[in-house]
Amino acid sequence: MKLDIFRKIIGGILLVSLIGVLFYQPLKQYLHIPKTITVFEGQDFQFQKAAPVSATLATHNKNITLEQDENMVSVKANEYGKNEMLLEFAGIPVKKVDVHVLKDFRVTPGGQSIGVKLNTVGVLVVGHHLVNTDDGKKSPGELAGIKVGDIITEINGKKIEKMTDVSPFVQTAGQNNEPLNMVISRETGKITTKLTPLKDKSEDTYKLGLYIRDSAAGIGTMTFVHPQSKKYGALGHVISDMDTKKPIVVEDGQIVRSTVTSIEKGSNGDPGEKLARFSSDREVVGNIQKNSPFGIFGVLNKELKNGINDKPLPISLSHQVKEGPAKILTVVNDDKVEEFDIEIVSTIPQKFPATKGMVIKVVDPKLLEKTGGIVQGMSGSPIIQDGKLIGAVTHVFVNDPTSGYGVHIEWMLSEAGINIYEKEKEKAS
Repeated sequence: MKLDIFRKIIGGILLVSLIGVLFYQPLKQYLHIPKTITVFEGQDFQFQKAAPVSATLATHNKNITLEQDENMVSVKANEYGKNEMLLEFAGIPVKKVDVHVLKDFRVTPGGQSIGVKLNTVGVLVVGHHLVNTDDGKKSPGELAGIKVGDIITEINGKKIEKMTDVSPFVQTAGQNNEPLNMVISRETGKITTKLTPLKDKSEDTYKLGLYIRDSAAGIGTMTFVHPQSKKYGALGHVISDMDTKKPIVVEDGQIVRSTVTSIEKGSNGDPGEKLARFSSDREVVGNIQKNSPFGIFGVLNKELKNGINDKPLPISLSHQVKEGPAKILTVVNDDKVEEFDIEIVSTIPQKFPATKGMVIKVVDPKLLEKTGGIVQGMSGSPIIQDGKLIGAVTHVFVNDPTSGYGVHIEWMLSEAGINIYEKEKEKAS
């Protein structure tokens, strides 16, 4: 009996000690320090520490230096390279942190309103309709198992690129009473089916019983341009078809300059919208090579200036973004890019690409008066904090148009095919 009581007392002491250690401030700070720190040349990385925690570098060189006092450790990234930082707790080594310094990297912020035209891979099925035949109303496309959101890529072995490619096949097959061999691209993969066009007795033509589309158009905001390659990123989110609500699979596309004509102000339950028109000359300023969850991407063939901040800026990685004041560049009138105040409400230091990395809130009185907050067409507006490009506006909160999501810039750069780690990999190899 006495032994059981003694064991319980010892167990209680150990439990209380363990809880005390876990809540001991210096140890809590140590646990929150990442195992890898990545910064750009000329930048610092700082973290708080308590007196028993100290930091040293495994190798002493000029690339990376440390400065520390009782409350703070500052890792100074002087030149490209890497090192190891050793953390000691009360003189005992407890953690190793890899420090990587990347070459100075800069992109030019956007903010311009752009017109977007996407051409799909094949033709997109956006609906069914009934053909008025002698035997009643039927939809040949629906009978053939073709669904809304499907993409018709081939008919009778021939590649389909636009809507005008389809009609000759339909009329010929209808007159010969022969089925069409259709190749369909669907989210689950490629399928084949046979579709027999039916004659509409009221129009004396043969029809598929499908509504199809081969392009989509809209407006958005430019996020960044890479000065050396002329690669750009815009919108910050995928473009989906307005009928199917599914992402548009892009064959190619173009961007043109755009002018904002008016604003439909946002309110609770209604996010509002920029109303804009393509420039009168419709001059193509760039192509579209990709439509992804992080925006649209391609290469510019004409120079685009925002007139407010046309110099390349450094970027911040997701773990470097902090809560607090920031600014966005966007257009709310004509084609004039303006700067507005926002607040970074929260940010997630993401290790893997994700579209919702920040929660932002518009606090600029002028922008709130004009738009009510974030409106459709503002997606892609670059977010700048402490002189660095950190991301882009993506989505608005429907029930609070003053707030919305932002995407971290490093994921947009990756989608554009711009590798900020490339020089490090080249040297390592």
